[in-house]
Amino acid sequence: MSIESKRGEGAAEELGGTIKKVAGKVLGNEQMEAEGRAKEAAGEAKQEAAKAAGRTEGKIEEVVGAVKNRIGQVIDNEQMAAEGKVKSFSS
Repeated sequence: MSIESKRGEGAAEELGGTIKKVAGKVLGNEQMEAEGRAKEAAGEAKQEAAKAAGRTEGKIEEVVGAVKNRIGQVIDNEQMAAEGKVKSFSS
């Protein structure tokens, strides 16, 4: 599952929780309201976890690019160095 789909899933869960929370409040059903709050919090947590995974993935790509750039410079391979530089900057 991609990071974007995990964020979307979290947003959908958060929205569902918000709807359930409001419905519980309108109906005077405390249990439904509490379940909605819990679902809303779970959705927010899923979104934050997906964001963190995306940042980690980007940092890994940046490091790989920097290493490739440095190796290309050391072995005097201009193409490898250029590819590494592009990869480290595109993250």
